[in-house]
Amino acid sequence: MFEKRRPGAVLFDRDGTLIRDVPYNGDPALVEPMPGAMDAVARLRRADVPVAVVTNQSGVAKGLLSADEMDQVNARVEELLGPFDAWAICVHDDADGCTCRKPAPGLVIRAAAILDVSPRDCVVVGDIGRDMDAARAAGARGILVPTQQTRLEEVEQAAEVADDLTDVVDRVLSDMDGPVPAASAPWARALGWSRW
Repeated sequence: MFEKRRPGAVLFDRDGTLIRDVPYNGDPALVEPMPGAMDAVARLRRADVPVAVVTNQSGVAKGLLSADEMDQVNARVEELLGPFDAWAICVHDDADGCTCRKPAPGLVIRAAAILDVSPRDCVVVGDIGRDMDAARAAGARGILVPTQQTRLEEVEQAAEVADDLTDVVDRVLSDMDGPVPAASAPWARALGWSRW
């Protein structure tokens, strides 16, 4: 179990966690926040906890949507939920053998680097086992928020399971009295989206 300490950042999976999962979505009009997402992200921002997105987008590698369409969807996410301090995006498919696609730790490590915090000081929030495996591989704390698509074995194997995003933020903010990790870099937002 992770010691109680102020998180350096909270890294959210996108589809099924922040927004409803529309497979290989390239249409910004279909973006719909998950219940509680707007409030959860806003509460973290008010508490000065950096927030980022770590997302697999294999539809680009498969040719099911373009990088530009993906960027438009991400822009819509920010219109609805506000700006994120970092985006780490894997556009590869499973067969590409990259080190960024979850369950590999690359996206978590990259987002932490952009924010100038240790992965060990990050909380990764997601809806499937790949998100939790990426957190574990990077040394981060993983919190699973199950949906109807989450498999039972993924719930059973998760180190920590929350009822919803409100529960996640309640847990994270209850740790705020713990030791403070290194401050995030003020220039992080200027780097924009990091695509591999």
